[in-house]
Amino acid sequence: MPTGRQAAAPTHYLLESIPVTATAPRNAPRKFSGPRMVVVATIAIGFTFPGQTAAISVFIDPMIEDLGVGRTAISTAYMIGTFVGAAALPLIGRLVDKYGTRKAMAVIAAALSLALVGLSFATDIFGLGAGFVGIRMLGQGALSLCAATLVSRWYRKRRGFVLGIQAAAGTAIISLSPVLMERVIHFTDWRTALLLEAAAVAAVVIPMALLAARNRPADIGQFVDGDPANGGTSKAEWGMTRGQAVRHPYFWVLVASIATSGFFGTAIGFHQIALLGERGLTPTEAAVNFLPQTIAGTVSSLVLGYLIDRGNPRLLLASSMAGFALAIAWGTAVEPGWSAIGFGMAIGVGANALRSIEGAMTPRLFGTAHLGAIRGVVSSTTIAGTAFAPVLYSLFYSWTGSFGPVLWLSTLVPLAVGVAALVVPMPRPGPDGESHLTS
Repeated sequence: MPTGRQAAAPTHYLLESIPVTATAPRNAPRKFSGPRMVVVATIAIGFTFPGQTAAISVFIDPMIEDLGVGRTAISTAYMIGTFVGAAALPLIGRLVDKYGTRKAMAVIAAALSLALVGLSFATDIFGLGAGFVGIRMLGQGALSLCAATLVSRWYRKRRGFVLGIQAAAGTAIISLSPVLMERVIHFTDWRTALLLEAAAVAAVVIPMALLAARNRPADIGQFVDGDPANGGTSKAEWGMTRGQAVRHPYFWVLVASIATSGFFGTAIGFHQIALLGERGLTPTEAAVNFLPQTIAGTVSSLVLGYLIDRGNPRLLLASSMAGFALAIAWGTAVEPGWSAIGFGMAIGVGANALRSIEGAMTPRLFGTAHLGAIRGVVSSTTIAGTAFAPVLYSLFYSWTGSFGPVLWLSTLVPLAVGVAALVVPMPRPGPDGESHLTS
């Protein structure tokens, strides 16, 4: 495809191509480095756990007890911190496009470590809020954005499957973190646990990003998918600009799907200890419930990653939304034992399936030239939505004395998004399997 601007005939949208010119060095690796990028991105996803609700949930009760703040107050601080952190993600996405994933990942990991250290010194609700800004923006948002962008630029034909592997393994690390951190807090305290998280992120992610990550295949004389048929090392990336993408209605279907997963997954995860405690589980049993979520989520990520490369994306997205609605409803009747295991598995399948689908569909439909900026909007909208989730569930619990009513109401949202996935027009894929038109 030629560089420069090209008209997308029926709709007058312009798809912008960015020349990625690189001369293959004499010592360029002969073996395709894509699998190494998958490993790098997977580890990076796993080390977003300090900013993920699953890991944060085990800190909530110790923070409440130590600082003497109420559950609604800490939920509100979490909401504000998450919302403010999310507002910066569109800019971060543009910077990832400009400076490259490798440098961005190292800087973000260093900043996340510092944010965790800062949060460990919080003495009141304002300190907690400031800390939540940092770990949510940099952990759940920016570092996740870097990981997904890195892999999407190295793969095209097998992108869904590869992203599924990345999501499965990365989510496994995240889902195991509550059990580990609950034990660390039990034997030390929540402040020490945060300092240990900061040390782990700095020791693993920063050197990994600088030594192992590479922005694009062309940077080291290689090809997308490792296939020379995809073009030479001087090859233009195509894709809609961020402004063009946000004007397409199916972009907002994808945003709504991942936002629904994030919103209700965050609400349930944030209050999981209390929610399952209401159903008769002990705090340790409730924390261990993240394990079946991990197993089921891992399997669903692999399966959906494989299917999204071959199946009907509309049907996959709609059926995943219906499954997520059923998983939420299960929370109203869960009991200790097999029922709790089934609930954890259902939540894991629903949340991970939706993330896998969105992760593969966004670059397929809107290209990779401006993928960081586009993902910045997706992440910002999604994380901003999750900001309100814990406090909303907390308020409903205060009003009703139970999580049951809000869980039932929550099922309506994924069902509505599932219908939209079936009826809203999609961008039409071009000959190479990527979207070139916006009608």
